[in-house]
Amino acid sequence: MSTVTLKGNPVQVDGRFPKLGDKAPAFTLVAKDLSNVALSSFAGKRKVLNIFPSIDTPTCATSVRRFNEQAAGLKDAVVLCISADLPFAQARFCGAEGLDNVVTLSTLRGAEFLRDYGVALASGPLAGLAARAVVVLDQNDKVLHAELVGEIAHEPDYEAALKVL
Repeated sequence: MSTVTLKGNPVQVDGRFPKLGDKAPAFTLVAKDLSNVALSSFAGKRKVLNIFPSIDTPTCATSVRRFNEQAAGLKDAVVLCISADLPFAQARFCGAEGLDNVVTLSTLRGAEFLRDYGVALASGPLAGLAARAVVVLDQNDKVLHAELVGEIAHEPDYEAALKVL
């Protein structure tokens, strides 16, 4: 179990957050068309997992926009934006913003992802959602970078995440 803060207040986070060099846990999440999408669907590509509570909050929306902008220049890599939002909300947001360089995935039918990746908020007003984190994987799902953002209201370190690609 880890602890992060939300506006300075401690929040417990369940699960084991991946460490550098770990093999990333397999997962199956829900795409915007309601299909199941597994981590293995992106085999052979480097992956940026942008994990956050909800696309309907300012910091989360900013992270999706920033990663969308950066993803345009990435080769053999994909940015997966993962939250508990329904696929409809994720698609609506990306459509309204013109964001087409990221893949949105929902934990709608994959709540075990939160615990498997050590981002399950277990206390506080956002309990049940994901903590803010970025995990970067190589082509074989080995962890190249892992940041569990200490304050949920803060943005991740985009430079550090993209530098390892």
